[in-house]
Amino acid sequence: MSFITVAAATLPSVPLDFGGNRDRILRSIAIAKEKRATLRTGPELEIPGYGCLDHHLEGDTFLHSWEVLADILADPVCKDMLIDVGMGVRHRNVRYNCRILCTYKKIYFIRPKMSLANDNLYRETRHFTAWVKERQTEKYYLEEVVRKVTGQHTVPIGDAVLSTLDTAVGCETCEELFTPLNPSTYMGLNGVEIILNSSASHAELRKLRTRLDLISNSTRKVGGVYVYANATGVDGEARMMFDGSSMIVANGKVLEQGAQFSLEDVEVTTATFDIEEVRSFRSSISRNVQAAAQPEYERIECELRLSRPADELFLSKSLEISKEIEIKVLDPMEEIYMSTAVFLWQYLVRTNSAGYFLALSGGLDSSTTALMVFGMARLVLESITLGEEKTLTDLRRVTGDAKFSPKSPQEIVSRLFHTCYMGTVNSGDETRTRARKLGETLGAYHSDISIDEAITAHELIIEKTLDFKPRYKIEGGSDAENLARQNIQARNRMVVSYELAQLSTTARKLPRAGAALLVLGSGNVDEILRGYYTKYDASSADISPLGSISKIDIKRFQRWAKDQWDLPILEEFIEATPSAELLPLSAGVQDDEADSEMGMTYEELSVFGLLRKVDHLGPWSTYLRLLGQWKHRPGYPGPRQIADKVKKFFRFYAINRHKATIITPSIHLSAYNPDDNRHDLRPFLYVVNWPWQFSKIDAHVDELEKKLAAQVN
Repeated sequence: MSFITVAAATLPSVPLDFGGNRDRILRSIAIAKEKRATLRTGPELEIPGYGCLDHHLEGDTFLHSWEVLADILADPVCKDMLIDVGMGVRHRNVRYNCRILCTYKKIYFIRPKMSLANDNLYRETRHFTAWVKERQTEKYYLEEVVRKVTGQHTVPIGDAVLSTLDTAVGCETCEELFTPLNPSTYMGLNGVEIILNSSASHAELRKLRTRLDLISNSTRKVGGVYVYANATGVDGEARMMFDGSSMIVANGKVLEQGAQFSLEDVEVTTATFDIEEVRSFRSSISRNVQAAAQPEYERIECELRLSRPADELFLSKSLEISKEIEIKVLDPMEEIYMSTAVFLWQYLVRTNSAGYFLALSGGLDSSTTALMVFGMARLVLESITLGEEKTLTDLRRVTGDAKFSPKSPQEIVSRLFHTCYMGTVNSGDETRTRARKLGETLGAYHSDISIDEAITAHELIIEKTLDFKPRYKIEGGSDAENLARQNIQARNRMVVSYELAQLSTTARKLPRAGAALLVLGSGNVDEILRGYYTKYDASSADISPLGSISKIDIKRFQRWAKDQWDLPILEEFIEATPSAELLPLSAGVQDDEADSEMGMTYEELSVFGLLRKVDHLGPWSTYLRLLGQWKHRPGYPGPRQIADKVKKFFRFYAINRHKATIITPSIHLSAYNPDDNRHDLRPFLYVVNWPWQFSKIDAHVDELEKKLAAQVN
């Protein structure tokens, strides 16, 4: 029997942090070695950082990556281990996304990525070229900084596998696993027993199990050991979150799995297995007929032995054969909690800001944003309690208190969070009271102010300039006047937010007096999709934790937090009617979901969002889909009501596209996130009435109504 221990390192992907990335890689190798691993792999492009974007085009990025690799190769911690690290490589003036398989003072070969991710959040073909020469290698001439360490002049680059003294190892990188003809299948049929997958896979609500099932199934048919290492934490653009969950699978059985979200800087997942189990699993006659017919991969010779004899395993006090475990996937509400907590903390730490500021309106969205800051404090406290010294060091740095040792999340919140209720004559006492009570419950420094004077001053300027005094609609004004009077309130909140965030630490004489707070926005994905917000209002901020979360999930999250965190006050927010409170109180409650306001429910917006983005349907196909999907839906007795709703959505979407140019950055969590920066590229200038599409819909409705009438008669 031959037992092998392998390691998958989960590391943050910090763009251009060459020194930090090097140190984290070396620390992960050291931890893997302590756990008796003889093979270590890590995330995709872990040396420069996956999210370098156009920095991947720069010669400096390649140069510094080779310098870091030279440091790694020269470190004795790599002795007697097979190390797999990721970086960009320029070969014959073509840029490739590569894995470097190496050991102490030696590179075995360079394996370029063969299928690049280039949809949704990914733009790899902008920066790299796929290796297209299947089962072929070429000579790569090493940079001088590496030659000085290894003494090598050239190494192979291309599509090959590595043969150690006791097994064979192959690589596929992230996207390659998800292709129909993934390389690991053919490598497995060629006798490769260990597959390494280095990944930078992003988080998305309710999607992790699909990915992990695919990974675990990758060896269920062909056998073998699959070592999957994913990045963790927020990327450099603050729009994508990597969700870790590195795992090791053998013959379709999950042996070990890392954390889905964590504040740990370095996490190393290891598993020990008997390589003979792979060989026994592959004894099927039909499998072997296909294997015998496979074209050969070039094999790069490696003098390392990865396995240990059975007696060494028996005598070891630390090594145990890994047993099958269940895949661990967080509940969607836990995903929201953990992802936003890590996002908020890492953004705060990387920007070295003094905390967060939030305009807390007393409504569902802003209160949920406040909850997420509280969740961040809970996770930070948990990390400190578990002994994570870096978390405590970072907390003391951002608070400016070198002796700060919190005992509750409220203590952390009190140092890092300023909430403010910005009331007007149109605000109700209920929202003011809810905001104050929530701020006090969470531990925030809370302010309660009126911004009427600023609004009046702005309106006076307009009146003097135009010799015209706008009125609300309830007072006899036009739609344009009514909207202008609402918008000036909303935009004043943004201006006041930024000034308070700039001066809060100074006025309160905090240890970091003079350092600004980051301003949080509270827009949700449905309102952003519909354009139901004021451009440059309080939704415009530094970051927006809710920006890719649906209103339905926001309400679910509040219910979850109410129970899990014992916050009964949240019931008041859950039951409250969504309202912007921008109209006079005499107009009654301003219900956002009313037909005169948003024009559709949040549930309907989620449906339109999924059909538009995930299913790639335009107005005509959306209408046809909903004819079947909403056939028996209450309130939609016929095709005309469905057609009207479809046309209303697409018209509002087109009219409000200009607002999408200034969407506040948020982490991607929703499949129908309309962020044009990376995920959803659409025109900003539409023919807003969609004449061709809407005419086709109208003609179909007329025809269908005639058929319905004929059935009745």
